[in-house]
Parts: sequence; C-alpha cells; structure tokens
Amino acid sequence: MVSRKICIVGDFAVGKTSLVRRFVRQQFSDKYLTTIGVKVDTKELVLPDLPPLKLAIWDIAGTDTPSDLFVRYARGAAGFLLVADATRAETLHCCGDLREAIFASVGRLPHVVLVNKSDLVDECELDASMARTTLYGAVDWLDTSALTGDNVERAFEILGKAVLSSGTPKPPAADP
Repeated sequence: MVSRKICIVGDFAVGKTSLVRRFVRQQFSDKYLTTIGVKVDTKELVLPDLPPLKLAIWDIAGTDTPSDLFVRYARGAAGFLLVADATRAETLHCCGDLREAIFASVGRLPHVVLVNKSDLVDECELDASMARTTLYGAVDWLDTSALTGDNVERAFEILGKAVLSSGTPKPPAADP
C-alpha cells in the first residue's frame, strides 16, 4: 500500500473539516467547531488500476493569511485540496494566497479546487466555473457539498490519482 500526505486548506468556516468528516466517516454535523492547528485523519482509497492509497489527510486550521506555521504543516504533502465557500465569494481570493504560499515553500503540487456548500443554492455567490478562471492550473475544479456528499468522494479520488501519477514518493510527515 502506498501512503501519501495531503492537506485540505482554505479560509475560516469554508467547510474543510466537514468535507473530511464526510469523506472519512460518511457523516455531517452542522455544529461549527473551529480547527486549532491541524487535525489528521487517515483513509484508504481504492482506485481502479492503481495500488491502494492510504491518505494522511491534514485538515489545516482556516486562515486568510498564510503563516510560517501554515507552511510548516504543508511540508511533506504530495497534494492538496483548496476549499472556497460558495456563499462567500471573497474566500476564493484567499485560496489564491494560500496556494501561492504552498507553491513558494514546498513546490507546485497537484491540487483540486473545491467550491463547497453548493447545496445552499439561494445563497451562492460563486461556483467551480468561476474558480477555474481565477485559479487556473489545478487538476480539477468541483462544486461540493459536505451536507449532501456531492462530489466529495470524487474530489479525493481525483487528487489521489494525481498524487499517484505525480512521480516522486513523499511519505507522510510526522505529526506536529
């Protein structure tokens, strides 16, 4: 089995922890609990025609300003999910800043852009097509919903395939 560290990053309250919970445990809770520092979960991902992949998913606390600590958490990652909130267009700008901080410190990694909370149709200010024009160069751009599960599994599968095909093995970094 191949093991890889991936990170999930984005501004405060965009739904990163909810996306991880939906993917790992198939659960959703509408109670907001802010992540402090980083929370690490693991899950095995089985992809057709590829070796099983054990993902070490680092859910990094939301931030709109990349810090030294943020960058340290990203070290050793093989890829990342970049999350914006469909109901807050300004979170897309934050994604660009976070992506550039990761690129500057650990290199250009495969990443998938997620516009989460797509189930809140009446409140949506942005979608994946808007993210594509702003955050070009990603492996893919998806509208997701941690509440309904729409595109959550698919997002991790797409990133998993990209990580496995990106070449250099990167073992998961030690816990902080």
